Amino acid sequence: MSITFIFFLGLIIALIGVVPPGLLNMTAAKISLKEGHVRGIVFSVGVCVIVVIQTYAAAIFARYLSKHIEVIDVLQRVAFVLFVLITIYFLLIAKSQPKKQIEPKIRSKHSRFFQGLFLSGINVFPIPYQAYMTITLASFGWMSFDQINIISYVAGAAMGTFVMLYVYMFFFDKIKGKHFTSQKNMNYVIGGVTGVISVITLVNIIKDLL
Repeated sequence: MSITFIFFLGLIIALIGVVPPGLLNMTAAKISLKEGHVRGIVFSVGVCVIVVIQTYAAAIFARYLSKHIEVIDVLQRVAFVLFVLITIYFLLIAKSQPKKQIEPKIRSKHSRFFQGLFLSGINVFPIPYQAYMTITLASFGWMSFDQINIISYVAGAAMGTFVMLYVYMFFFDKIKGKHFTSQKNMNYVIGGVTGVISVITLVNIIKDLL
């Protein structure tokens, strides 16, 4: 596959991962609203620096797993169960009442950059998410684990994360105005995404059994 195609795969998968309202995108939007667009972008750059490191580590881990098929089989089954449980939670159990957000107090541009580094660093979800997605892409023959493909994918993931953070900053007024009604819809979005991933995982499991 071409590096451009792999770049856009990384971009799209990262977009999906950052779509649901969370600490990073909502913090970026609030910083942009309260302190200006530039500081929101500085925060987002800090986030993306860590995303590059996390995604690269995830791809290297996925490359290791790709050489140990027996481990992948076990992880696929575990991932399938986890994604099904997450889907059930967000579609049937999750409450629509939003959590209160902690108001940021840091003001300088450099502080916002390091705040982006810190908050992205404690958010470890991208590592297993990207590791699983890269293995899935490789299983479909859409990606290989040579260095240039990994770098292209990582660049796409960083760009996808930045684009979604920017979208949150740009449309924050609309999102904020519909916060209480959109949260329930976002639960359905998350449930739908994990549901699709569950189906893809199940297809891979069945394909391996045949």
